[in-house]
Parts: sequence; structure tokens; C-alpha cells
Amino acid sequence: VQLQASGGGLVQAGGSLRLSCAASGRTLSRNAMGWFRQAPGKEREFVAVNTWSGGITIYADSVKGRFTISRDSVKNTVYLQMNSLKPEDTAVYYCAAGTTASSDRFEYNYWGQGTQVTVSS
Repeated sequence: VQLQASGGGLVQAGGSLRLSCAASGRTLSRNAMGWFRQAPGKEREFVAVNTWSGGITIYADSVKGRFTISRDSVKNTVYLQMNSLKPEDTAVYYCAAGTTASSDRFEYNYWGQGTQVTVSS
């Protein structure tokens, strides 16, 4: 399974960005597609996850109401629409693939390379 994340950049507080994660490989092994982020000096933390089947979607409390995860099954791509961005959202964002929806990063077998999101105040 290969994951290719893109869409990061520099944005002012209150702005928006959309991240994309293109997936290829075995479908069943990547039923759950999640987004995590890691700020400097901090552990990688869960942001959101969505399943290709079953329609399960979970968000971290810190992004509820501001971020939306969605998927395009034809393009095998998962998106993370990020609105009302805050400086504390600054991090490297990673997409990950696993078999079940989980907020635990150790449940994910495959990871993309990460894309930097920087929110200025």
C-alpha cells in the first residue's frame, strides 16, 4: 500500500486548506483511512478517520466542527478539509491506512510521507 499526501502550506489564522491522500494497493488492508499530525517536540496525534465501507467517521475533539474528512472511492483519495485554522493546528500532517477505524496510531500499518501545515497568527 502506498500513500501520497499533499496540499499542505502556509495560511493565516482563520483560513482554510484541503489535504489530499492518494492511496494505491490492497483495498481490504486499508479500509480505514486516517489523518494524524505531529507538531515539533510533540507526539503524533489523531485528527480524523473515515472508513471506505461502513461510513464510520471519528474526529478528535480539537478539530470537531472545523475539519471534515471525506473520500472519493473512484479516485482512491481521502481528503481533509480544514477550516477556521488556528496557529495550534501547525504540524506535519500524515495520512495512514489500517483495517479498522481507530484513534490509536499503532493500529495503522501504512503511512504517507507527511505534508507541512503552518498557520500564522
